[in-house]
Amino acid sequence: MLADTDVVIVGGGLAGLAAARRLHRAGVPWRLLEAGGRLGGRIATDAVDGYLLDRGFQVLNTAYPRLGTLLDLGRLRLGHFTSGVLVRKGDRLIRLVNPLREPAGAPGTALADVGTLRDRLRLAGLAAGCATLPAARLLAAPETTTEVALRRAGLSDAIVEELLRPFLSGVLIDRELETSSHVFAMVLRSFARGRIGLPADGMAALPRAIAEPLPTDLVALDTPVAEVAPRRVRTQAGDIRCRAVVVAVDPPTAAALLPALPGVRMHSYTTYYHATGRPPLDEPTLVLDGDRRELIANTVVVSNAAPTYAPAGRHLVATSVVGPTPPPEPTVRAELTRLYGRSTADWTHLTTVTVPHALPAAPPPQGRLRKPVALGDGIFVAGDHRDSPSIQGALTSGWRAAGAVLAELRAQGRDGSPAR
Repeated sequence: MLADTDVVIVGGGLAGLAAARRLHRAGVPWRLLEAGGRLGGRIATDAVDGYLLDRGFQVLNTAYPRLGTLLDLGRLRLGHFTSGVLVRKGDRLIRLVNPLREPAGAPGTALADVGTLRDRLRLAGLAAGCATLPAARLLAAPETTTEVALRRAGLSDAIVEELLRPFLSGVLIDRELETSSHVFAMVLRSFARGRIGLPADGMAALPRAIAEPLPTDLVALDTPVAEVAPRRVRTQAGDIRCRAVVVAVDPPTAAALLPALPGVRMHSYTTYYHATGRPPLDEPTLVLDGDRRELIANTVVVSNAAPTYAPAGRHLVATSVVGPTPPPEPTVRAELTRLYGRSTADWTHLTTVTVPHALPAAPPPQGRLRKPVALGDGIFVAGDHRDSPSIQGALTSGWRAAGAVLAELRAQGRDGSPAR
């Protein structure tokens, strides 16, 4: 029998962990229930024969504001990717860099044969605006889809199809670019302001670091929740009485537990992991397909950024494909031969990871990216479907949900003692 408490958090992903951290800091009794055998939700890392294989290619952006609230990034020992991309066009790999982070590369980017010079200048201006304007002003702008926003910014078909669609499809998991322009503005802001990296111990190190200060006896793994009701949570081990419930699970599970919650469409993607003794590139730079083949979103030599992802003398390549129907590995390998411009015949296919519910779709209107977290009757909901579809969104939603719980308990005049 699980003990009664003030707040029950359902779900041990990033949103649930962020909520637990805020409640714990406030001294409010809580308990977290996780259906699986580990914490982290959609973020996980498998160690296979000396390789670290994240469950889907993911990265950490140092510009996410909520990270600094919850952990010291230095402890993750991040290995960083370069602040730019390489675009395959015919027989050339064309380099473009973020001029805000690498000013020395700005002249080469201005002269790069991707889109027109006007395109590249307009894109640089768009990125600079997103990086420097207050977030509130970006979110107050008229909202449309990302595709329409790019066209309204005066960007040509060439730069959209050769650079922005492949890049953004990997970030938003949305090849059609139907995602809200407000989400796009915040994504562009984070890429312009931050660095992209991987923890030395894999992406799973992120939820571990967030969970580290929490008492382990308040976290129950392998404890699925069958029902959520006002002031009560039902599990196989019995009911837990409480004053508030925070449902911080993935959107499909949240909809099952909270039928009144609107359904959320989810985007899917697949990552192909290959090992090789000779890396196709000697740098940690994302490679995009500018030939408009529309199969691979991006590919990168992960171990160039984080050498710990592969055994000594070996290298790990991660390749992402967007959509619910992943192509066969030989098809992907043939495309990689073209993208890298060298044979992949001696590569070893380690595994293919499909994530069917990778990110919630975020079409307009998203407004200010802050959907309500209080559903009434002491029930709250958290997850990246309540904020932006990102690590930042998951953490922020959990933090907001915990803040709403604290406000409600204060309004009720609760003294912080356990439920009776």
